[in-house]
Amino acid sequence: MNIKQLSPTELKAKQAQGHVILLDVREPHEHARYHLTDLLIPLGELPRRISELQEYRSQPLIVYCEHGVRSLYAAQFLSDSGFNEVYSLQGGMAAYLSSDQSI
Repeated sequence: MNIKQLSPTELKAKQAQGHVILLDVREPHEHARYHLTDLLIPLGELPRRISELQEYRSQPLIVYCEHGVRSLYAAQFLSDSGFNEVYSLQGGMAAYLSSDQSI
């Protein structure tokens, strides 16, 4: 996979630079505990729900999950599907929460 991974600090920097789209690919019960965005499409549903993301095809799209594994698969799928600028949050929410970044 050649998906660019962003650290939590890099994520905050990208957010400060301008509009980025965050996609949570965890399951609804994980998303309910804590999340960075309301945009939730679990990894297993992504192939059939990809049309919901078409408006973001040319925008920076940062995918995250709990530990950074599912988000890598999702980001690769999106990149292979023609999304121009896709990133994965390195270490997922676990890394984000353990960093000094606020939600």
